[in-house]
Amino acid sequence: MLIVAGTLYVDPAERDDYLATCAEIVRQARSAPGCVDFAISADLVEPGRINVYERWESDEQLLDFRGSGPEPEQQVALVGAEVHKFRISAVESP
Repeated sequence: MLIVAGTLYVDPAERDDYLATCAEIVRQARSAPGCVDFAISADLVEPGRINVYERWESDEQLLDFRGSGPEPEQQVALVGAEVHKFRISAVESP
């Protein structure tokens, strides 16, 4: 199991527009083989911050979905990012 999680930063005035461009990506990811969960959402406190959370069954399925990566217009909109991949060896109830 893999978790990809982190934060993206955009101009606060552009955040809603950026998120609107992500809706179809979220729909596609959630229907992709191996995707357990996928969410991109506005942070409740920081106006330019976007939270990213993905859960995948395997590296291969994640890479198959990602292909060449974000669209150029989405990449241009980013002013910062910190996203990491975590390998999960066990899952327990909280």
